[in-house]
Amino acid sequence: MHIVIAPDKFAGTLSALDAARAVADGWRSVDPSARIDLVPLSDGGPGFVEVLHTALDGTLREASVTGPLGEPVTARYLLVGDTAYVESAQACGLHLVPAGRRDPARTTSAGVGELLARAVADGARTVVVGLGGSSTNDAGAGLLAALGATPAADLARGGGALADIDKVDVAPAREAVAGVRLVAATDVDNPLLGLHGASAVFGPQKGADPALVQRLDLALTAFADRADPEGAARSEPGAGAAGGLGFALLLLGGAVESGIGLVLDAVGLAGRLATADLVVTGEGSFDSQSLRGKLPHGVARLAGEHAVPCVVTAGRVAVGRAEAAAAGITETYSLVESSGSVAAAMEHPARGLRDLAASVARRWSR
Repeated sequence: MHIVIAPDKFAGTLSALDAARAVADGWRSVDPSARIDLVPLSDGGPGFVEVLHTALDGTLREASVTGPLGEPVTARYLLVGDTAYVESAQACGLHLVPAGRRDPARTTSAGVGELLARAVADGARTVVVGLGGSSTNDAGAGLLAALGATPAADLARGGGALADIDKVDVAPAREAVAGVRLVAATDVDNPLLGLHGASAVFGPQKGADPALVQRLDLALTAFADRADPEGAARSEPGAGAAGGLGFALLLLGGAVESGIGLVLDAVGLAGRLATADLVVTGEGSFDSQSLRGKLPHGVARLAGEHAVPCVVTAGRVAVGRAEAAAAGITETYSLVESSGSVAAAMEHPARGLRDLAASVARRWSR
C-alpha cells in the first residue's frame, strides 16, 4: 500500500513532524512493506515555518524579538528567494505564556512586527504571516507599533490599553512596508469585532473571563474607530485571526489567503495523493471547528478529489460519523478512547499514537 501521512500538530504534545513519524512507526510495525510518504502540515499556526522549510528548503533566519509579555524571545522565519514566511506564534504564541500569567489584555504582538521588519530588511518582497496559536488580543496594534505606527508605547501595551488611545497614526507603518506584498495566512473567517470577533471567540482560550471579553471588544472597537475610521478592514473575514493580527495586516494593505491551501500547495499534496491508497491526517482535537475549514477538512477535500479514502487519528474525537462522512472523512480514531483516558493519552502521546496507528493499519492493510 501507498500511505500518505499528513497530520497537523497535536497541540501541546506533538509537532506535526513528530505526529507523522509516530503514525508511520505504528503502521510499519504491522505492514513493513508499505510505501509511506510523510507530509507534516500546518494551517498557519505553530509549526508553519518548520513545515514550509521541510517542503521548500530556503534559509532559516533567527532573531531576538519582543515576546508577548515584553520579554525577549528567539524566533525564526524562512526566506525562500524574495519571499519570507513568518510564524506569528513564534513571537506571540500562547505557549510562550505560563498558564498563571495569561492575560490577553496585556500581551503584545510587537514581536511579530519586528520579525516582519527583519524579513523586509533581508530583502523580502512578499511576506506571508502564518496566523494562529497567539496569546494576544490587541488587534495587531503591537505589530503596527513595531513598524512605526504611533503612539508606539501605548499601542504595544496590549489590547486592554487600546481604549485609552485618542489618536492613531498608521501611515509610518504603511511606509515601512511600502512595495511589499503582505499575506495573512489563515483559515479563520472571523471579523475583528462582535459576537464572532477576536475577543468573543478566541479571548476565553487565552485567559479572558466574560467581563474581560466585553472590555476587550470595546477596546478593540475604540482602536478600530481610530485606526480604521472608514471601517473597511474590521469586518473583513480573517480580520479577527490571531487576536486581530489579520486586521493589522489588512490595514497595511495585506490580503487574507487560506493557510491550509498555501501549505498544501507548497508540499505538493495533490501530486502525492495521485497514486496513494489512503491518506491519514489528524490533530489534537477533531471537533466541530475541524469541519469549518481546519486542516483535516482541507486534506479530506483534496483526498476526495483524488478518490482516496481519508482517515483521521486525533487526540480526541468529538464529531459524529455522519458529520465526519459529510466532510469526506472515511473513519476517525481517538487516542483518548484507545488509551482509556485523557491522562493516559497525554502521558505518552507518541507511544499512544504509534499504537493507535498500528490498530488502524491492521484494519486497512492489504
